[in-house]
Amino acid sequence: MLPSTDTLIRVVSLCVVLAGAETLHGIARTVLVVPRLGKEPALRLSIVSGTLLAFGICWLLVPGIGLQGWGEHVGLGAVLAAFMASFDLLLGKFLLRRSWAKAFSDFDPRTGNLLVFGLAALVTVPAVVAWLRGLA
Repeated sequence: MLPSTDTLIRVVSLCVVLAGAETLHGIARTVLVVPRLGKEPALRLSIVSGTLLAFGICWLLVPGIGLQGWGEHVGLGAVLAAFMASFDLLLGKFLLRRSWAKAFSDFDPRTGNLLVFGLAALVTVPAVVAWLRGLA
């Protein structure tokens, strides 16, 4: 069954809120944390803080979407992860004017970038929120 227009609007809204918050989080990391700790420790710390930020946003917004069961919540997590990965790539390429290779390097743990692990965690966040809030 296709989701309702209301559900689609709520999911898109969640994506936009998450993208905005994570963008501000990345700016704060670059300006405040990298000069104090260095790039690699800041990237490691930001996976934890970014996942907690996503958890908080999902805690507030996921219940209002009205999904039922684990499968729908994991599906939402997959949509969020795909959206955030696309957003990161497009932001890097077109706003920051990075090459595609450099934009994709954000997903390569061998370069010290741990974004792929944050995205993997994001897949599970809505399901964990649903479980903790008794929605699934």
